[in-house]
Amino acid sequence: MTTSTAGLGRLIATTQSVVAADKSKAQVVFQGSATAHDAVASTVALGEYQVEVDEPPVLGGEGKAPNPVEYYLASLLSCQVVTWRFWAEKLGIAVDDITAHAEGDLDVRGFFGFDESVRAGFQEVRVVVTVSGPETQERYRELQDAVDAHCPVLDLTRNATTVTTRVEIA
Repeated sequence: MTTSTAGLGRLIATTQSVVAADKSKAQVVFQGSATAHDAVASTVALGEYQVEVDEPPVLGGEGKAPNPVEYYLASLLSCQVVTWRFWAEKLGIAVDDITAHAEGDLDVRGFFGFDESVRAGFQEVRVVVTVSGPETQERYRELQDAVDAHCPVLDLTRNATTVTTRVEIA
């Protein structure tokens, strides 16, 4: 399935022009808010969208929606696909189709506090991107290097991000 990315080239050029004229235009703020319900579920508002989050029964939920780490995998995969598309356009590399699959290993002893030496999050995440098109393997490796260097969600995983939490008591 060949997908048109012609609009991406215009978007990249326009954004580059706008940011070159005023660097403050490069700053974007994304937000979300969550409301708890049921045992461990929540409804998360993301702009005009709402997503449900739950845990499987083995983690105290009802399994009615993906859990937070599954949403992380979805974020990583979708960001990979977007970044592959953007950088293929930017580098002039033809791509006919892209699919991606991820899996992560999580030891629940960290989440439950059973062993403080065990990390609460994934110990490892494996991503497989399958790309097809007319280019050489070397060109697709060049594209992968660009994606690895510029994928925002991959960057969040590989590099520490300052997170501050303020608790307000109502």
